[in-house]
Amino acid sequence: MSKSYDVVIIGSGPGGYVAAIRASQLKLKTALIEREKLGGVCLNWGCIPTKALLKSADLLREVKHAKEFGITLDNVNHDFAKIIKRSRRVADTNSKGVEFLMKKNGIDVIYGSGKISGKGKVEVSDNDGGKEIVEAKHIIISTGGRAKSIPGIEIDGSRIISARDAMTLDEQPESLIVIGGGAIGVEFSYFYNTLGTKVHIVEMLEHLLPGGDSETADVLEKSFKKQGIKVHTSAKLESLKVADDKVEAVIIKDGDSQTLTADKALMAVGISANSENVFSETLGIETEKGFIKVNEWYETNVKGIYAIGDVIGQPLLAHVASHEGIICVEKIASLQPHTFDYQNVPMCTYCRPQVASIGLSEKQAIEAGYEIKIGRFPYSASGKARAIGERDGLVKLIFDKKYGELLGAHIAGHEATELIAELGAAKSLEATSQTLAKIVHAHPTLSEMVMEATADADDEEVHI
Repeated sequence: MSKSYDVVIIGSGPGGYVAAIRASQLKLKTALIEREKLGGVCLNWGCIPTKALLKSADLLREVKHAKEFGITLDNVNHDFAKIIKRSRRVADTNSKGVEFLMKKNGIDVIYGSGKISGKGKVEVSDNDGGKEIVEAKHIIISTGGRAKSIPGIEIDGSRIISARDAMTLDEQPESLIVIGGGAIGVEFSYFYNTLGTKVHIVEMLEHLLPGGDSETADVLEKSFKKQGIKVHTSAKLESLKVADDKVEAVIIKDGDSQTLTADKALMAVGISANSENVFSETLGIETEKGFIKVNEWYETNVKGIYAIGDVIGQPLLAHVASHEGIICVEKIASLQPHTFDYQNVPMCTYCRPQVASIGLSEKQAIEAGYEIKIGRFPYSASGKARAIGERDGLVKLIFDKKYGELLGAHIAGHEATELIAELGAAKSLEATSQTLAKIVHAHPTLSEMVMEATADADDEEVHI
């Protein structure tokens, strides 16, 4: 006999497992189907293990600069294998944490590959060839995405690698070409460069972290160049091939051709949806470029079938998937959840300097028809930033000139990914420059720069 549930979720990433917990809290009988490890890519091969790697890089960087703080350390070195091992240990611990949460909330976990075979039916195939049918009133697809490559270039896992390969290499490469200047590309560029790998990063558009604010991107690019990373923006990849145990990339910039040679090349050009073999084609679920199409409540065109997270497209972020999962389940449970305002999603990149943003960029605000006022405050003018030796950075805030409402916030610098939370709260509450400037911030803190940048927008700046 098949098992029957109120909600069945395919995929246990940060969208799937959070949705499962919320469903259980709402007294819905819930099952979670996972083909590999609980936590999905984020906990096992993405967000968490990469941050563990970056912490090792940050610590090594700080130790190497210790003499600037009056501390002398000799024979500073690193053990690449142990750095990788620690990262895997952190990931495994988090995955086990999700396993505990499933038991705590009474959620059935079914291991195998799930495929929606018909309305209300999921066929689960395990690794041993066994199959079972699971029935549900509501089915949520949360199968995430995977690294994509440029047509004609194969990721072989040896010389041309994916992000997943990059975090589990047996040996540190002496040189690396990173194709793509988005969050994944810049984080791995920083990590490997800090450990001593010679890094080239190639981005087709005009600045790193394309789609973000150009001024904060400039801060990042200048810092990367200072650190020794070779940054190639507005550069088209003409070809990439393996030759004599090396990789050769030919790039075109300003009409000139240049050949880059390295031990490995990391493809970081985006994500493809894991939507293949997840549902029967006879169901007629609509997709666009592989991403599943949904309405504001994450229901597909087929009643009773939903999708959340990376499998439905941008923005491809773990915290977005989690929030979508909660909204989806609350709607299934006949509550009255809010719809998701995607303008209030923080975007964070964890290289050094960190980059974080929320809302509209300056360019986007102008294109949307706003008359704007901008407040800026450099890290170099912050007493706290100078005290801790983190002078490179910028806080940039964009306000509507007519009403003073915060439209966007962009930070490049130390702890930017933590500082953005205050601005996320402010934007969600429709704060204005006048209300934000009047919030008393402790001194000395990095968060004071938010207050200072706000004051600058109204020509009331004090410390610049």
